[in-house]
Amino acid sequence: MTRPPGAAHEYPFQILERHLDGFGHVNNATYLEIFEEARWDLITRGGFGLEQVRERMIGPVVLAVDMRFHREAVNRERVVIKTRCLEYRGKVGRLEQVMERADGLPSCTAVFTFGLFDLRARRLLRPTPEWLKAVGAAP
Repeated sequence: MTRPPGAAHEYPFQILERHLDGFGHVNNATYLEIFEEARWDLITRGGFGLEQVRERMIGPVVLAVDMRFHREAVNRERVVIKTRCLEYRGKVGRLEQVMERADGLPSCTAVFTFGLFDLRARRLLRPTPEWLKAVGAAP
């Protein structure tokens, strides 16, 4: 995956009936699932997918999330999830994800605080160069 530093990773997505709540728009918890799918696409394309997580026994962990809901996303709407790394300091990074509608307006924005987790020792690690590249924090 080659993206200029600071450029967003784009993940096209179509809203389907199973994503909707009783009001006919995307359920708030479903946004988290869609954003996670886009994050896995980002790191997998960046060379740090599930296979590497299982081999190395280190992988992503979400520490916090701040979500803002702007406009409805509705059935059969095509959207793009734009993901970019805002910063990585010490063991903790911040990723911004925006679900953008076809009209260019955001439906939902989320900022995830995350890190690289050692699955054996059960603790955060300092990011490896491969990890920083996969999340878009390094060229």
